[in-house]
Amino acid sequence: MGIAEACRAFEIPVTGGNVSFYNDTEGVSIYPTPVLGVVGLIPDIDKAVRPGFRTPGDALILLGQSTDELGASEYLKVVHGSAAGPVPAFDLVREKAVQEVCLRAAEAGWLESAHDLSEGGLAVAAAECAFHSPDGFGCSIEIGGELRADAALFGEAPSRILVTVKPERAPALLGLARELGVPAVWIGTVGGSALHIKSRGNELLNIPVRDARAVWMEAIPRRFHQEEYYPPLKKGD
Repeated sequence: MGIAEACRAFEIPVTGGNVSFYNDTEGVSIYPTPVLGVVGLIPDIDKAVRPGFRTPGDALILLGQSTDELGASEYLKVVHGSAAGPVPAFDLVREKAVQEVCLRAAEAGWLESAHDLSEGGLAVAAAECAFHSPDGFGCSIEIGGELRADAALFGEAPSRILVTVKPERAPALLGLARELGVPAVWIGTVGGSALHIKSRGNELLNIPVRDARAVWMEAIPRRFHQEEYYPPLKKGD
């Protein structure tokens, strides 16, 4: 019912899908997993926005409201071994407003990149933007507010998008967000070769993009205890 309500709100056509409730592997059940196929249209392919950081000096702007919620998060599961807690509150009106800001900014040609905050929260979204950067650019982020460090880094509050724009475009984007009632904060800058995140002057994370990306790329082989995921390159490859 929730999926149907969201699709009606966004006028999204569902073309197919599958829901797995009872799949077991070695006697262990997976979580219920709905998978949907949907259709979208980008009238001008030149305005398609990708997730990777593009240019040093670009402004990082967080669209949406961060909240002190860690329930049912990947952080809680991986770090504390607990798949528990209330799922963060979701509001379709708020979600649609955030998406509208992002869509209008993309249509205006303002956005250099955009990435939703979902599994892993802000820290993981920023890392994935760096991993998808053609030149491996990192970023420097300063988190404000009163959130605890773990919630600020890994909270999965919905209806948030991390975007980058040229600094001269930032006032226009922030103004559009205000017009549509969407919280928006300039939180950092693209550049360097590391993921650097601070909160109220305290360093929370400082890791080279190359090292973080290696861990990310090797996650599946490590999980299956394989020494190599890709064969080593030979001269001339």
